[in-house]
Amino acid sequence: MKVKSDCRLFKGEVPCRPHKIKGVHCENCPDYDATDKNILIVKLAAIGDVIRTTPLLRRIKKEYPKSKIWWLTRTPEILPAEVDVKLPFVLESIIALTETPFYLAFNLDKDREACALMNKIKAKKKFGYDLVNGICHPLNSAAERKWETGLFDDVNKVNTRSYVEEIFAIAGYAFCGERYMLPFYDWQDRRWKFVKGKKVVGLNTGCGGRWTSRLWPETHWVTLAVSLKKNGYEVVLLGGEQEHEKNLRLAKKSKALYFGHYSLNGFINLMNHCDLVVTAVSMAMHLTIGLNKKIVLFNNIFNKNEFELYGLGEILEPDYDCTCYFSPICPNNCMQYLKPERVLETIKRLLPKK
Repeated sequence: MKVKSDCRLFKGEVPCRPHKIKGVHCENCPDYDATDKNILIVKLAAIGDVIRTTPLLRRIKKEYPKSKIWWLTRTPEILPAEVDVKLPFVLESIIALTETPFYLAFNLDKDREACALMNKIKAKKKFGYDLVNGICHPLNSAAERKWETGLFDDVNKVNTRSYVEEIFAIAGYAFCGERYMLPFYDWQDRRWKFVKGKKVVGLNTGCGGRWTSRLWPETHWVTLAVSLKKNGYEVVLLGGEQEHEKNLRLAKKSKALYFGHYSLNGFINLMNHCDLVVTAVSMAMHLTIGLNKKIVLFNNIFNKNEFELYGLGEILEPDYDCTCYFSPICPNNCMQYLKPERVLETIKRLLPKK
């Protein structure tokens, strides 16, 4: 019996999908899809960072259409179908990776565990970061530049390139506007009760627990929601479990819609029904861009050049010269100086009702 182990659909330990569905064997399979090389991406970080790394897939697929792409991450559920082998960051995955030959290997994380793994990976060409004497070490000049922006605030402040431009440079490519790639979910779900014909504005009220300096005051969210409703928009509050109690309070005070918090699938489904999303730098920001929705992005502690919005919206910063750059907590609560009236006018400009 002839076995075609180079097929993209071949599993090795269990039957492939064409065999299960059609009963075919390798020698007569119409779905045979030969691959010629393995390519590895290591990006372990938070969901948002993984999402904004997915544009690299488009370029790799263009350059190496017959390659089999492997991706190691802590959040494999957010990877699109273009990734052939989605691996969670567990010991079993690491053992398999260290015994697999790769043509290209990209480590785009500076965490010690990711860099240490890169030392063990067998690849013809490596890009990004490995580990030297227990410390993150750039493998190429573009990685060194990105490394330095993470070490020194003054260097970071003068950076003019977006994150996507930087990772493309690390990988040896020029960024040409490649878009995010999201996994497909059932986005046609009709359980959300919106008024037909109204533009829907989603207000994502959280920003995670690490950088609470980005939080917008609750009174500002209420003012914005009330103003949007008066101006004829449908308003829905967005967030996860961490924002649940806050969103209940905001919904009660503003009469905005709030459906509760959901799994990642449900959250993406709900966001896909929005025409515009207002959010601080967060996972929701990257999902908004991935869904090709209009966006108003709040920023106060990062270099705004880092964010590629693909022409979908605007970045708003407080009218206050604060010192909280890359600070988890702002001593001045500077986000209070980004006024709801300014946000409202930006939304009206980006999302006219007619």
